[in-house]
Amino acid sequence: MLNQIKMTLRRSQETLLQDALGASALVVMLLVGLHLPGLF
Repeated sequence: MLNQIKMTLRRSQETLLQDALGASALVVMLLVGLHLPGLF
């Protein structure tokens, strides 16, 4: 099982970074959107 996880991480290493960046961008947009009504 550990070998399967390692192989999966090796194969998807390029897209893993892109996915992490996309997820963090979504979190930032959510937080900004939630704080916008309090600014005005």
